[in-house]
Amino acid sequence: MEMSLADCWSSPPPSPIGFEGYEKRLEITFSDAPVFVDPCGRGLRALSREQIDSFLDLARCTIVSQLSNKQFDSYVLSESSLFVYSHKVVIKTCGTTKLLLAIPRILELAVELSLPVRSARYSRGTFIFPGAQPSPHRSFSKEVSVLNGFFGGLKSGGNAYVMGDAFRPKKLWHVYHATEMPEQPMVTLEMCMTGLDARKAAVFFKNSADGGCSSAKEMTKVSGISDIIPEMEICDFDFDPCGYSMNGICGPAASTIHVTPEEGFSYASYEAMNVNPGSLVYSDLIKRVLSCFCPSDFSVAVTIFGGQGFAKSWAAGVEVGSYMCDDLVEQELPGGGLLMYQSFTAVAPGAVSPRSTLDGWNSDGTEPDKEMCCIGWEEVEKKVAKKGLIA
Repeated sequence: MEMSLADCWSSPPPSPIGFEGYEKRLEITFSDAPVFVDPCGRGLRALSREQIDSFLDLARCTIVSQLSNKQFDSYVLSESSLFVYSHKVVIKTCGTTKLLLAIPRILELAVELSLPVRSARYSRGTFIFPGAQPSPHRSFSKEVSVLNGFFGGLKSGGNAYVMGDAFRPKKLWHVYHATEMPEQPMVTLEMCMTGLDARKAAVFFKNSADGGCSSAKEMTKVSGISDIIPEMEICDFDFDPCGYSMNGICGPAASTIHVTPEEGFSYASYEAMNVNPGSLVYSDLIKRVLSCFCPSDFSVAVTIFGGQGFAKSWAAGVEVGSYMCDDLVEQELPGGGLLMYQSFTAVAPGAVSPRSTLDGWNSDGTEPDKEMCCIGWEEVEKKVAKKGLIA
């Protein structure tokens, strides 16, 4: 009996230590379908709930709540979030999900809708419990091989980077990007926070004697999340006995937050995409997010397409009082993009010493070399995508 791809990428037993908060994020953008095929331009939004579930099942997550507007559909998942635009899908999953296993089904559905792939981007931080991850997520090199199999044939080829300080291996940022053509102007912020303040984290425990809340809506209000971008309409969800997720939507803009509040491996993430960079001051947004969680460490990754003039204040590094900047790294991306990555550690007020570093990782996925470098791949594996999956 022949084994399937999912059988080969079996899961290890769940971590006995704690829950993995760091998410894996996959964004796939598509070009227009012929007008006679999709005269209303619905694109991916024409997918049924059953079709969406078919690729979420492969990633090992389910929909728990939904909120939509005229521009896109947002879904809170059992493990993070899904956003479906007419020509873009963004999936963000935490825990021991198998995100990359969803790619073949997503591309099959896109072919059925006559939507050719335009670009793909994958990003994640450094897992708290890397040994608990299922293959291919146990090393970035394996993830890159899989991604190149599907997207390495795009015009730019597959390009992968590990950003950060080699002497701080828990603060590395992993990015893969491939594109067929220049990207549309857009700014995306990905923010990861660890070591949450105990009082802030207590808000996300249900009915806790230490200041917990009874509902997701109460958590949203008490934590200050509702004040980060007040214009956002929020769909929130609380987990038993603790944990929280939310999606916010406003026109084409989206935000999402996920919180794992347990002491010892507490984590929170914040993302904002498709926001108007001229209407939000980048540093103010970061400070509003931090006030909700007061983490001991955090990182920000800003991806910019459309140039620094379009990005406004988002195109410069941020300085935050009471935090020291460990890294400030800039990386050009195919399609006219720029990625800015910074990591921070809480220190006494005034002790700020920013510096800029860039580092690499070993090809076998083990600890990174101590020299600072940035690695880009050409296509390194034989293309495995079926004919028609990539334009």
